[in-house]
Amino acid sequence: MTEPLKTTVLISGGGSNLQALIDARDSGRLNVDITHVISNVADAGGLDRAERAGISSSVLPHGDFDSRDAFDRALALLIAASAPDLVVLAGFMRIIGAPVLEPFQGRLINLHPSLLPLYRGTETYRRAIESGDRQHGASIHFVTAQLDGGPVISQVTIPIETQDSPDTLAARLSPEEHALIVATVELFTRHRVECADDVVLVDGLTLVQPLQLQADGRLDP
Repeated sequence: MTEPLKTTVLISGGGSNLQALIDARDSGRLNVDITHVISNVADAGGLDRAERAGISSSVLPHGDFDSRDAFDRALALLIAASAPDLVVLAGFMRIIGAPVLEPFQGRLINLHPSLLPLYRGTETYRRAIESGDRQHGASIHFVTAQLDGGPVISQVTIPIETQDSPDTLAARLSPEEHALIVATVELFTRHRVECADDVVLVDGLTLVQPLQLQADGRLDP
């Protein structure tokens, strides 16, 4: 059996996607070693989830730094301390800058609640509903200097219902996000995915369209 994939998870909130990774690890689906959880918010609920799972955690409040660059430099050092193979941004509400991007290029992935390239940034649920879209979803992409603009690895899609509000749409998407992040990290544990020159390769082949989450929780083209 191959060595577990050393993984660091960055959070800012409740950590439900972190919990999905923990549960998949504990069930034996994911061959990961979640070595470190980092939050920029001291009272983030995900820190409690890490503690219950016996995972080391750190708090790095961005407000303690006089510039974004200073925060990023400190964050890069904190991430590097556990020498991760993969860094997962799971609800981490900070823009990542060059001090983090450069040393971890190709090892940083982010979960974003939209069908990228649609609706980069925030308030994606409201924007999709107000635009009259018939579907919404979530994407996982490699992190680059462009906000939510890195190469997309995988997506999950759900319909927008007539009565949906941003809150109800977010609630229905949440369990699908959990399944998506587990399935995508599983690709990394099997060393099936990489990023080269801003192109996603799966099993050595260029990914033309994002992988789609299927009903059985697996990813297919």
